[in-house]
Amino acid sequence: MLAVDEQLAAELLAMKAEDLRVRDALARDGSLFEGYHSRMEEVHRRNAARLREIIAERGWPGQSLVGQQATEAAWMIVQHDIAEPQFLRDMLEIFRKEAARGELSAKWAALTEDRIRMYEGRPQLYATNMNWNERGELVIGEVEDPERLDQRRAAVGLPPFRDPGAPPDQPPLKNPQEFYRRYVEWLQRVGWR
Repeated sequence: MLAVDEQLAAELLAMKAEDLRVRDALARDGSLFEGYHSRMEEVHRRNAARLREIIAERGWPGQSLVGQQATEAAWMIVQHDIAEPQFLRDMLEIFRKEAARGELSAKWAALTEDRIRMYEGRPQLYATNMNWNERGELVIGEVEDPERLDQRRAAVGLPPFRDPGAPPDQPPLKNPQEFYRRYVEWLQRVGWR
């Protein structure tokens, strides 16, 4: 068994910390909730570009290479890079393979699959991603085959579904219709739809 690459793990954890630091700053000033903020997108794209380099050089930074926390940080980098749809789609295939090998939790692949489906306008499989609808409500949205939802969730290590409601740090939208219009334009511009 190879030793964990502590330097690479530290780099991935630092990238995650920067993402969360910028997110927290934008949440505090309220601008995070007005659409995909350019500062957030800049961090996401920079982190994803570096992660692509790491994957090209070393392969997926799985648990045996960087440990569980850094692997989850790498997953989060992918999950947050929402302005590059093909990257998420490509990574989902890698996540499925890595989950089968035990290098990534299957639940992380499930969350990515739901994120892709949500942005593509398709029903989610695991009911894991919330988004604003045209009425300004933060909702899970449509779920495929809801009768078997909890079976699918259990198969990937997720607990039974419980609608979480809006997170406490999510203020209501000031202009839901305008927000949704810009959101749909963004989906089309970056290639989700």
